[in-house]
Amino acid sequence: MMAAALRGSVVTLAKGLTGTGPWWQQLAARSLNMTASLGGPEAPPARADATFKVTMVPGDGVGPELMTAVKEVFKAGDVPVEFEEFHLSEVQHMDSDEKLEQVLASMKTNRVAMKGKINTPMEFKGELAGFEMKIRRRLDLFANVVHVNSLPGYSTRHNNLDLVIIREQTEGEYSSLEHESVPGVIECLKIITREKSRRIAKFAFDYATKKGRSKVTAVHKANIMKLADGLFLQCCAEVAELYPKIKYENIIIDNCCMQLVQNPYQFDVLVMPNLYGNIIDNLAAGLVGGAGVVPGESYSAEYAVFETGARHPFAQAVGRNIANPTAMLLSAANMLHHLNLEYHSNMVSDAVRKVIKQGKVRTGDLGGYATSDEFTRAVIANLAI
Repeated sequence: MMAAALRGSVVTLAKGLTGTGPWWQQLAARSLNMTASLGGPEAPPARADATFKVTMVPGDGVGPELMTAVKEVFKAGDVPVEFEEFHLSEVQHMDSDEKLEQVLASMKTNRVAMKGKINTPMEFKGELAGFEMKIRRRLDLFANVVHVNSLPGYSTRHNNLDLVIIREQTEGEYSSLEHESVPGVIECLKIITREKSRRIAKFAFDYATKKGRSKVTAVHKANIMKLADGLFLQCCAEVAELYPKIKYENIIIDNCCMQLVQNPYQFDVLVMPNLYGNIIDNLAAGLVGGAGVVPGESYSAEYAVFETGARHPFAQAVGRNIANPTAMLLSAANMLHHLNLEYHSNMVSDAVRKVIKQGKVRTGDLGGYATSDEFTRAVIANLAI
């Protein structure tokens, strides 16, 4: 009876929206507190009465296989999401500017996307910025969030880990500003601005406040890059003064790597410039099982893109049916949470964690022998529909 009342509340709210765009976009953009509207904390999560459109870019490597796992799980769980799928690649001759514009138009319309890793060629072909970087800049996806959380039932050297890595990903070393000043001498510019440093610092402290976290640590190399990282560190310290209830520290990047390996429990939320975040994401993912188990997401003021936390195309596994769908499925569950589809979000994430905790069906990266398809079928079997 409560579920019926909750569905009625969703419909009523949808009818009352007056902003521009389809009602489901406006609904997804709002933070709904349906439990409060029903007068008590016992209300179950709502099932949706409408379908949400989401842009899907499978990317390269095992990306298409992982997205297939997501689509199969969503179909089995009757998840109310319709994917607009685009194949975009710089290494498979699917990299036209026209196709990129189509992808960006879809992302801007839907405001939510799932994306695999788009592999960027190492050789220079006249264009420094790859498609990954172009998408981030065009959508202003300035904040990348990777929640590194131990999986119950899978034991590693450090168990019960729970830390968050927040990375500024629109400038820094990935500014795509390189040139040959004289033959044999390349200059690569690292861009750090006060505006974007303060923005990512505020995002980190806001995240910590919202999630009930107690400490934010800024990661830097200001002892060597005194002006660039010095500015980033100064901005973090200035923003920290606005959040007196959250402890603030800073740590040099090389020491941070060592401390993460020795004692990762000392960290809570880490915030850092672009390149450091890329490195720390991968290091921290290795602490809980590797690239196949850690979800990630990127945010701008308007858009959200969900992807794996450690971005690897895993090209050597293509077509072998051995990739671990865990990270992409958990990213999909986080996307459903973002869309306020709490019932379906919990259903997917609980099923994935249950399969791993049972320990009977695990892919090779977690010490098992299951194929990607077998793992996906096990997740579907554990969906509490």
